[in-house]
Amino acid sequence: MPAPTLHTPRLTLRAHVMADLEQLCDLFETDRARHMGGPIPRKEAWRWLASEVAMWDLIGHGAWGIETRDGDFIGQIGILQPPHFPERELGWTLLDHAEGKGYATEAATGALHWAWEQGFDTLVSYIDPDNARSIALATRLGARRDHDAALPMGETPEETAVYRHLPDLDGSPEAYA
Repeated sequence: MPAPTLHTPRLTLRAHVMADLEQLCDLFETDRARHMGGPIPRKEAWRWLASEVAMWDLIGHGAWGIETRDGDFIGQIGILQPPHFPERELGWTLLDHAEGKGYATEAATGALHWAWEQGFDTLVSYIDPDNARSIALATRLGARRDHDAALPMGETPEETAVYRHLPDLDGSPEAYA
């Protein structure tokens, strides 16, 4: 299954193209990747990102490239579950120039709408406890800290906090509109 194209008021979530992966590999080599286990060498980042793209064909969900309506690539949002994740994760990363403009919230809301429409009943976000911006985003999206959730294989509570996303009480995505 190829990645579906989703539209929000200011963004398009779409299948990745090679130029996206190059920009993301550049990002993962920097200290900005510290909350994602980085900096990550380019070879490892390439494999990681390529697997997130391939998840669409393998398991029916994966990563989208995020671009503004004028075609500027600004980051990635995904519903991901590599083998070491016990649950499906809603994860995100933005390039420097895109931060602080509400794009992550808008992209994540679009991804959540899609997930609830597909019948997913829960998602988690695995977040470095020191990543205040991602914790704030998860909270803005309505996620709550889940201290009882399983962690990705090999990770500890000191390294990873789990925030749980649920559809509103009647199971519809309307709460995210």
